[in-house]
Amino acid sequence: MANFLTLTEQAADQIREQLPEDEEGVALRLAVRELEDGSFQYAMGFDVESHEGDQRFSLCKVPVVVGADSLALARGMTVDFVELEPGQKQFIFLNPNDPAYVPPKE
Repeated sequence: MANFLTLTEQAADQIREQLPEDEEGVALRLAVRELEDGSFQYAMGFDVESHEGDQRFSLCKVPVVVGADSLALARGMTVDFVELEPGQKQFIFLNPNDPAYVPPKE
């Protein structure tokens, strides 16, 4: 699944800090869906369940699972953990499939 999905090191560090160590088979589930107006909605959380069509892989030593219904929409997406305002860090989804996507300026 190389280049399918990317976690920045900052995002991976934050996820690893929160990853429950006492649950066997736990993974970060990422979900993307397209709303009626064409905008994208993102969700993420820890999950131990498996569903038909799930794709499981490891990114930066983080177990990740993406459901079959999110695979095409998530392809090429980067998950980052950034400080958008002083003292306020959050996860962001940089997804070239999203009509609202604007490439970051270096």
